[in-house]
Amino acid sequence: MSPQATGTRPRPTSLESDRLPRSGDSGSPLGEPDAPAPEASRPAGSPSPGPIRAALARIGSRKVRTHLGTLAGIAILGVLLWRLGTGVFLDGLSRIDGTSLLLALGIGLVTTVFSAWRWALVARGLRIRLPFGPAVADYYRALFLNAALPGGVLGDVHRAVRHGQSEGDLGRGVKAVVLERAAGQIALFAVGAVVLLTMPSPVLDEARHIAPLAALAAVGALAVVLALRMNRAAPSRRGRKLRGALAEAREGLLSRRNAPGVIVSSVVVLAGYVAMFVLAARVAGTTASVAVLLPLAVLALLAMGLPLNVGGWGPREGVTAWAFGAAGLGAGRGLAVAVVYGVLSLAASLPGLIVLVARWYTGLRGRSRAAANDYPSAPSSAEVSIEKYAPKESARLARSSFPFSAEPSEGRPMTPESV
Repeated sequence: MSPQATGTRPRPTSLESDRLPRSGDSGSPLGEPDAPAPEASRPAGSPSPGPIRAALARIGSRKVRTHLGTLAGIAILGVLLWRLGTGVFLDGLSRIDGTSLLLALGIGLVTTVFSAWRWALVARGLRIRLPFGPAVADYYRALFLNAALPGGVLGDVHRAVRHGQSEGDLGRGVKAVVLERAAGQIALFAVGAVVLLTMPSPVLDEARHIAPLAALAAVGALAVVLALRMNRAAPSRRGRKLRGALAEAREGLLSRRNAPGVIVSSVVVLAGYVAMFVLAARVAGTTASVAVLLPLAVLALLAMGLPLNVGGWGPREGVTAWAFGAAGLGAGRGLAVAVVYGVLSLAASLPGLIVLVARWYTGLRGRSRAAANDYPSAPSSAEVSIEKYAPKESARLARSSFPFSAEPSEGRPMTPESV
């Protein structure tokens, strides 16, 4: 009987078995696939999440986050130039002269020296070595890199890594720079809060309404934190790390040995930044008093701390233009002051370029000397003559191994009997 009549399936030949897919392969007519395709389990008509997830992953990537601040700073500058025009920008640049540049270099010298002193104090509190002279040079180099490169913090990252690597402790090197910068920001926030809440400024009226609510929110948050700590049974790993970081910060900033120097240096550095802003305002043609300019300078310095800038440019210009406009001094004049301040700050950091070039040249000479020492020296003429006319070692060995050699051995000539 035929296989069709008996209901059995004919056995495929070897050629046919090679052509037919095996059971369990995807798309095989002889078996089900091992895993269903994603499209089969997705409801009909539902949109594919692939492009959306890919776009979100691309936005949240490290590369995009790195350049997000730069793009935001460029966007802010573009809006300002579009609304206020390029004439204000060029007018501010044209007002800068040699005297203002020399004054900016002097102010920059004071602020850099005291900033380096604060950095050395914090490093000493963390038990890491940092001499004062190299600290000043490294701080100048960091200021120049901050002003010349996008982001505004690459110079600080560079000095943190270089200092940590040179001392053999990268973690403490980074912590020293972070705490040093945090000390400056804390001083700015403390002084800025006092200035903005006590002196006439564009944010004084709004701050008076917001300050009570902010104080209540801070007290409530502190009460919640204390309640959680009291009810916690055992300290977690994250809590231990946090307490360790706070202990290091307290030792580096608030210890009895470091606190006076950190406070004095932070106040002097902040006064230097305010003096640079007043100088920029005078160069730009503003005749307002220092009492009027002080709150505006604090607002500009607070805006400079935002990581949305291109070498410090961006939020500073936007906030300064708004603050001058709200104070009745003109938004265009505020933009000119911010532009002059940026140019004077760049001029004050130019010694960092000299340090950068000098360190690069020194490292280049050191590498060339090391390469010259590693290269084998050429043999002298005496060594060449000795090597040329001396008998080869292989020839001496061959001659001494010959049994009938005439060379003496143990005081008598070689003979067959001695062999």
